[in-house]
Amino acid sequence: MKTSGGGDAAKRRAGESAATAVDDGDVVGLGTGSTAAHAIRRLGERVDAGLDVRGVPTSFASRELAASEGIPLLDLDEAVGPDAPGVDVAIDGADQVAVGRGDEPTAGALIKGGGAAHAREKPVDAAADRFLVVADPSKEAPVLDRAVPVEVLPAARSVVAEAVRGTGGEPTLRRAERKDGPVVTDNGNLVLDCAFGEIRGPSGLATTLSTTPGVVEHGLFVDLADEVHVGTNSGVRVLTR
Repeated sequence: MKTSGGGDAAKRRAGESAATAVDDGDVVGLGTGSTAAHAIRRLGERVDAGLDVRGVPTSFASRELAASEGIPLLDLDEAVGPDAPGVDVAIDGADQVAVGRGDEPTAGALIKGGGAAHAREKPVDAAADRFLVVADPSKEAPVLDRAVPVEVLPAARSVVAEAVRGTGGEPTLRRAERKDGPVVTDNGNLVLDCAFGEIRGPSGLATTLSTTPGVVEHGLFVDLADEVHVGTNSGVRVLTR
């Protein structure tokens, strides 16, 4: 379920701000979504001006956009491993960013997966030396409380749904908007959007979901973001962990 976000100008500022953090020679994780798309376009402009980078796309959509912008591409297994260059920086959006409330210890945790690409985004973002999140103010919240996208094997949909209910969550099968039937991910799986209310312990919930049989990946990104670039009407706020 894609999130409704802030203005396009704020998203553009956030994406372009993160794109300026990319250095010559970097391998860059290319996220998915409307805000990350602005970063990809800005990187394309910099490549056209002579910047030497290679991108690791996280979805069919980000691959198509990066290719159209002239960014040379690598697969993740070409970027990570013995004698591989590694991923220097990843730039990706978020559906919600916890900014904390008082001494709330969960600041910096994310919910991703509105575009159903989180199973490919997470290994790229986790492999990067630096993970930069791009967002507009509508994505900030004191505590995470959006439904968590959970990618599941089609045959395990009911099993996972029961397990989610057992943890106090309410799963809903994500339906496609322009065709009959459910959303099918780039990996051929289904997505359950799981509502838990306020998520006070994202680390514990992440572990529970990760260890549930039939779950391919979930949209809780905990202790991964190094910076959050928040585009506003007048500029960019950069939050660091």
